[in-house]
Amino acid sequence: MHRRELLKLGVFAIPSAWAQQASKPDWTPTFLDDHQNETVIALTDAIIPATDTPGAKAALVNRYIDLFLRDGEPWQREHFVAGLNFLDGRAIETHGHPFVHLTAAQQTNVLHSIESHEFFRLAKGVTANIYYNTQIGYQELNKGGRVPSAVGCTHESHA
Repeated sequence: MHRRELLKLGVFAIPSAWAQQASKPDWTPTFLDDHQNETVIALTDAIIPATDTPGAKAALVNRYIDLFLRDGEPWQREHFVAGLNFLDGRAIETHGHPFVHLTAAQQTNVLHSIESHEFFRLAKGVTANIYYNTQIGYQELNKGGRVPSAVGCTHESHA
């Protein structure tokens, strides 16, 4: 699946219903199985790790990916799951364990080895676009007041 196709599908505009579902404390995956969900958490966290600001894990990017896959087309689910299987296969091939059970250094090593693979390019794009469409991502974009106040809403109730 190409990022261009995802843009056409509007994956980068997070529906408010998804935001409500993703933030529930008792959330469980609706499409991904537990191992796939843990792999998505590890993958997205490797792509946008926590630094002085929260990363993809804190922004619940995995939950939005699960919701996107749940509501998406069958071919989208198949491509994504095939990519996760490819990632685990490469991790097992190089380090003897699935991706989620590797150290951070080993995960980075695996990701470097697949950096030109379509799935990894897709995962990076989807992760970044979902992350920056969450409240945490918005705050990161405006860290240090980067967005001039003239750009924002001028209504006092929205300040």
